[in-house]
Amino acid sequence: MIINADLHLHSKYSMACSGKMDLPTIAQEAAKKGIDLVATGDCIHPQWMKEIREASVNDENIILGKTTFTLTTEIEDNHRVHHLLILPSISKAEELAETMARHGNLSSDGRPTVRLNGTEIAEIARDIGALIGPCHAFTPWTAMYAYHDSLKSCYGDMTDYISFLELGLSADSDYADRISELHRLTFLTNSDAHSPTSNKLAREFNRIEVPDTSFEGLRKAIHRENNYRVIMNVGFYPQEGKYNESACIKCFTHYSLEESVSSKWKCSVCGGRIKKGVYDRVNELADLPQPVHPDHRPPYVHLMPLSEIIMMALGHASINTKGVQDAWNALLDRFTDELEILLHVQPQNMDFVDKRIVDAIIAFREEKVILHPGGGGQYGHIELPPDIGAGKAAGKEDDGKSNKKSQSSLFDF
Repeated sequence: MIINADLHLHSKYSMACSGKMDLPTIAQEAAKKGIDLVATGDCIHPQWMKEIREASVNDENIILGKTTFTLTTEIEDNHRVHHLLILPSISKAEELAETMARHGNLSSDGRPTVRLNGTEIAEIARDIGALIGPCHAFTPWTAMYAYHDSLKSCYGDMTDYISFLELGLSADSDYADRISELHRLTFLTNSDAHSPTSNKLAREFNRIEVPDTSFEGLRKAIHRENNYRVIMNVGFYPQEGKYNESACIKCFTHYSLEESVSSKWKCSVCGGRIKKGVYDRVNELADLPQPVHPDHRPPYVHLMPLSEIIMMALGHASINTKGVQDAWNALLDRFTDELEILLHVQPQNMDFVDKRIVDAIIAFREEKVILHPGGGGQYGHIELPPDIGAGKAAGKEDDGKSNKKSQSSLFDF
């Protein structure tokens, strides 16, 4: 069977997360997005585990409506590197919690910090049969390649046990597959959502062929056993990230890596600090001039949440305007879930909504959008081609704000 899965998000018990991140709401919104399997997140937080246990069918199954949950947690190690763990059962999650409680305060944050390194966390994950890999591996903060230069440096003797790498919002397969040590790993694209809104939950997701939606079925797909595997990664363009290119953290002037080094990472315009971007970090790490995709690597499809595309097409400043919500709901009422609309519905079958919206969806499918990279903490933004959307035919829908302004909410946690 083929499912859509978002395997990394957070609960209402994580810092800077919406109070609406509860199991019933996550399940309801995941179904609207076309997500079959969704992470619980934060499963070793005591209060969240209590809610998970109450909602569970048994030790291994949590199902609400059409949505199946898989047990996950994100853990920060003593070098501020974040690791994603996917667990077999509630009892194993409780076992993990008991162990981690000896090394950190699990009640203070759904995303706990522990006094262990990557190798030690991976050993604990192995002992309970959990899957483990680095979260958002390339971002300048709290990521494997922010602190380490290799998988071996992070995971030591446990390197061979690492089965996946989460690309994060700042990288795609073309970035990561310039690094040979990553070729054996399965790449995951997940939302890391802090809110259940339509432009956060499943903004990145995986299309996976599995025997079933159990942990064992997911494990087989990540390990690529019996021809089960991830068959598509879906996510943002890396250029949208706020640290894509190296840039000043004060005035956001962009610099090449060579310019940054020669200026000793000091901005020539305002004297501020230049922050190294993901693009340059990949160039430092890469042992290949161009990406070389192994045979098992699935296609990477660049998309945005439907509500964000509608917002751009109509020239609105928010996904919550009446025009955006009316169009989003009309499409969902007709076609059941968002992913079907974004990926498969034929243009002529969407002719009941504004033509600009249909043209924008097709522009994303055909990757004909215009990219403006972010850097230094300022988000990148996307423009539609000049003949599509608000730039040409905004009319009464145009609120006078630029697309750049309207895109800031994409990464606003």
